[in-house]
Amino acid sequence: MKPRRRPPAKQKLVITGISGRMGRLLARRLHKEYEIIGIDRRGSRYLPKNVTVYQMDIRRKACEDIFRKGGIGAVIHLNIVHDLRKDAEEHHSFNVVGTHKLLDYCAKHNVPKFVLLSSANVYGASPNNNQFLNEEAPLLGASTFSGIRDLIEVDIYTNSFFWRHPEIDTVILRPVNILGHLSNAPSNYLRLKNPPTILGFDPMMQVIHVEDLIEAIVLSLKPGVRGVFNIAGPGAIALSVLHKQLGRTKIPIPELIAKPLVKLLWNLRVSALTPAELDFLKYVCMVDDRRAREVLNYRPQKSLRETIEVVRF
Repeated sequence: MKPRRRPPAKQKLVITGISGRMGRLLARRLHKEYEIIGIDRRGSRYLPKNVTVYQMDIRRKACEDIFRKGGIGAVIHLNIVHDLRKDAEEHHSFNVVGTHKLLDYCAKHNVPKFVLLSSANVYGASPNNNQFLNEEAPLLGASTFSGIRDLIEVDIYTNSFFWRHPEIDTVILRPVNILGHLSNAPSNYLRLKNPPTILGFDPMMQVIHVEDLIEAIVLSLKPGVRGVFNIAGPGAIALSVLHKQLGRTKIPIPELIAKPLVKLLWNLRVSALTPAELDFLKYVCMVDDRRAREVLNYRPQKSLRETIEVVRF
């Protein structure tokens, strides 16, 4: 009797921030194709049984032990803290120092692929923006929104790593507003029955279904794929039409009182919307995703209606 051949070993894939909703969705999508290793301070939560999770801070020295074992084919870095109510110094240290360490581990232990999930918001919302911004546009989001400073710093550092370590396929994904069963700012805002808007402003918006973003991440794992990619959804829609389709009754607020009112509600912990985020309700921040379509062969599978409707439930 011929001995049975063992199936080829799965390639190891590290996902940071795996216990968040995005991380869990990604793990469920990839756990049959890869040996998934998760790193998250929150530990293992609602994940497939064959996923190994290390409950630790990515800044700890013990985190490098995972990389020392070798065999890691790629790292997907989702572990960027966006909670603006957390201590700013800790927030900055975790995001920036943590990312630096991960990139150092990749270089030191010969990891061939690193994928960072950034955001199109790094470009900033401005009346001076072009209708569609490409990947070479300056990252001006922090000029009016200090809360995105960490993400911009991480994005820029990862971009420099791309040039310093050409042997590693470094990928930066900058998706538009992500909608889904998530607790992120765009989904939370669109769940409001009476969302605030700025009187006299009705910007065009781009949204992407979380499942389409997951597929874009999967496409970015292909060998040889590297660089910065804007990831957009199925189209653009005016903010007023977006609210109308969801059956929301918007509350237009005069610009003069919008910021102090939103600041008061933020301080009272009544609202998760910050004054700086009001610019995204006034000005356009849309991206050109041609590079992702040409290089990644990315195409959103969800229609605009399906993408919007996901926040209704």
